[in-house]
Amino acid sequence: MYRCKGRIPELETRRLLLRKMRRRDAAQMFEWWSDREVTRYMNLSPMLGTSEAADMIALLNQMAGEEEAIRWGIELKATGRLIGSCGYNTWQLGGAFRGEIGYELGREHWRQGYMTEAFSVLLPYGYETMGLNRIEALVDPRNEASGQFLSHQGFTREGLLRQYQHTSTGYKDMDMYSLLYDEWLRNGTTK
Repeated sequence: MYRCKGRIPELETRRLLLRKMRRRDAAQMFEWWSDREVTRYMNLSPMLGTSEAADMIALLNQMAGEEEAIRWGIELKATGRLIGSCGYNTWQLGGAFRGEIGYELGREHWRQGYMTEAFSVLLPYGYETMGLNRIEALVDPRNEASGQFLSHQGFTREGLLRQYQHTSTGYKDMDMYSLLYDEWLRNGTTK
């Protein structure tokens, strides 16, 4: 059965390197995590300083060591800069074999195919390395771009989870999307 043990392996595509985030990446991630447009639909308030980004990176890496989450920085190979992050917010093996993905990109990198490219290694990692049968994504219903992206990746919108998450502004509904392993295989893996 899959055990992360705090290891965040490098995953590579033509333009991207998905890698462990480090403290020195805090300034780059702060640029995205402090942008209200990037964080508008995330369960994350915009950050106010690079120290908050450094703390978040440390927390995400700690969670990998505790088998709670695994998050990669998305590095644009041409520049060596992080343009966002993605990973598994949670996973449950033994009886469920499912994981929940999360992702964000800096606004200047939207609609350039980067997240599709990241998913081309993120999904196989979940199915083939972690042994997942089901990959889920929770999406704020107002985030139409994310819902369209997931649909294009072969995910199915299963329905609305009412008042599913509590945030600083109260309870909010979430759309549940999922992609099953056999669907992923039938779809020719990622698109």
